[in-house]
Amino acid sequence: MQETRLNLLIQRLVNQFLGFFTNPWRQLSLIIICLLLGFFLANVLSATAGQAARWDVTIALFFLLFTEISSYIIYRRRDIDRKPAWVDLLNSLKIGFAYALYLEALKLGS
Repeated sequence: MQETRLNLLIQRLVNQFLGFFTNPWRQLSLIIICLLLGFFLANVLSATAGQAARWDVTIALFFLLFTEISSYIIYRRRDIDRKPAWVDLLNSLKIGFAYALYLEALKLGS
């Protein structure tokens, strides 16, 4: 690719954006935000699917596919020390998602 001013500007902006999240406190806050976002998404999707009652099996299939595909992406890497930051964010999203579904099952079972 040619080094035009636009390419250099975009590359510099991307580097600044990624450099912003190298701070450990910012990474921790993003992980917590993804954990809570996964919790929220699971609650919203399960409540919406439960309201319609026609989409239960389809939504359960999507839940299963999301957790299995994300687990495959997270755990397929052999090098655990050098994993990208988005893998940690995906893992925390999956953990929040699974935790919310577990709590929904406990609420419905009691």
